[in-house]
Amino acid sequence: MLALVKKPRIEISLQGEHLDELIEWIRKKFEVSILTPEISESIPIEETDFWKEMQSNRVGNLLSAARLKANLSQAQLAAKLDLRQNMISDYERGKRRLTPAMAKRIAGILNIKVERIS
Repeated sequence: MLALVKKPRIEISLQGEHLDELIEWIRKKFEVSILTPEISESIPIEETDFWKEMQSNRVGNLLSAARLKANLSQAQLAAKLDLRQNMISDYERGKRRLTPAMAKRIAGILNIKVERIS
């Protein structure tokens, strides 16, 4: 069964016994929608649209995640690199490719290994 808690938005995949009891318990606190009554089979994550989208801009997604983990906005990271904010946006959206030198500079500021974003 695939269920959705609307606020906060949480998707839950449930299998096993006593699912109705569990859903009723969750419904006491949250609004719940059942998206799929039964999950008949699973598919490899590599075949999902989510995975394909994430892989299409892997470096940009990793850069964005590292920046957010460092608690920096695009503008703040750009200022530390002496760049314009739109360049950081372009890197994160995959519109501009990271050079090895820029990846090293960004990794230094974000305090991560350069391999994480290259």
